[in-house]
Amino acid sequence: MAHHVEYPGRLIAIEGSRGRDAATAAAAVIKALKDAGVDSAISRFDASGLFGDLAAAARGDRHISIRTLTLVYAADLAFRLRWEVRPVLAAGGVVIAAPYVETAVAFGVSCGLSEDWIRQLLRFAPKPDIRARVEERKLARGWKPHLDRGYAEYCAAILENAAPKLASKRARRDVMALLDRPRGRKVYRLSGKGVNELVKSVTRSLQGATRRSASTPRTARR
Repeated sequence: MAHHVEYPGRLIAIEGSRGRDAATAAAAVIKALKDAGVDSAISRFDASGLFGDLAAAARGDRHISIRTLTLVYAADLAFRLRWEVRPVLAAGGVVIAAPYVETAVAFGVSCGLSEDWIRQLLRFAPKPDIRARVEERKLARGWKPHLDRGYAEYCAAILENAAPKLASKRARRDVMALLDRPRGRKVYRLSGKGVNELVKSVTRSLQGATRRSASTPRTARR
């Protein structure tokens, strides 16, 4: 069983199936928090560079499974937690993880992996204080295979020979449906109103606590 430490900071998880929309939503939350007097840091997909290294090594020979990609996601998330998330939380700051656990779970399950296996794999990740879901654009389309976008687009590019249907509209709808499942906690939908509600929740939770500026997290990206 994973042992989780209580931190004085706040962790916001932003989940979504399209990298550009997740980046836009995270930027909107950061700006709204700053306008409210709260600095925040961000942890993004592939901060470790592992996915970039994998793509370079697999060039021309992409016999890679979704199970392998999920294991790499876990390794990348462990790096993000060590260098980008936990230092900010320990200092009492606010950090945004975009994406976090639920995106990997939804995508893996939509590709046929066991949800229990994925959750056991990622059980080392602390539960977020606030969960949010991206309001996505271009919902009538699947993912365009891109190695430099989000997790889903990356997987669609890596697996386009082995699983060409991964980029279909149906595959994306499956992931979205899994992300929309109720799990007993409020999930903020990041429309304009949702961003404001999220920021109010963060500021309320920080009232009476000593707030510190979020330091810039270390990353393997150049």
